[in-house]
Amino acid sequence: MRRTLEGTKVKRQRVSGFRARMATAGGQEVINRRRAKGRHTLGIVAKKRA
Repeated sequence: MRRTLEGTKVKRQRVSGFRARMATAGGQEVINRRRAKGRHTLGIVAKKRA
């Protein structure tokens, strides 16, 4: 049985994934700030299942 508040990767990607960020001007600012800071990951990337 699944838990009630279990998150899904799809919802997470749609809200805060890289492509979601790049779709808006504000999101692009977020990505640019993270680039300037030197972040290794700029946005959330779904991990491949084994």
